[in-house]
Amino acid sequence: MSALPATHAKKRFDSPQQEAFLNLWRTYDRLRALEDELFARHDLTAQQYNAMRLLRAANPAKVPTLGLAARLVSRAPDITRLLDKLRDRGLIDRERREDNRRVVHVGLTPAGIALLDELADEVRDCHLRQLGHLKPGEMKTLIDLLRKARLPHEAAESDWA
Repeated sequence: MSALPATHAKKRFDSPQQEAFLNLWRTYDRLRALEDELFARHDLTAQQYNAMRLLRAANPAKVPTLGLAARLVSRAPDITRLLDKLRDRGLIDRERREDNRRVVHVGLTPAGIALLDELADEVRDCHLRQLGHLKPGEMKTLIDLLRKARLPHEAAESDWA
């Protein structure tokens, strides 16, 4: 593989902001690969797992579909399709309430809870492989900086804000 010409090697980034963004993107790619491998073994996506995790936090209550979509770590343009796949596997159930038939509420089934229980140790181990090499102070600094970078772009009502 040939190296870039010397003129390109001098200036790798247009700005410090671009360098930081591209570093975030590359880091996300590397860390996500470990997560994708884990969830693929269970025929899940990271986003489906995230939805199930949020439903577990609300369990035994059911959550409005749009409320769930708003709380996901990353946007889900087709929350209905994401939830259809989980429902088809018997991991969640849906209900339309008589007082408002337009709103669909979703909740975990016992099979969904069992799958989350089965995944718990594997997910914890995955996170350790991803970031366990950082010292506690470094982890806190990383979390604080990521929150600070994201804050102007979060909706005020977001749980992440």
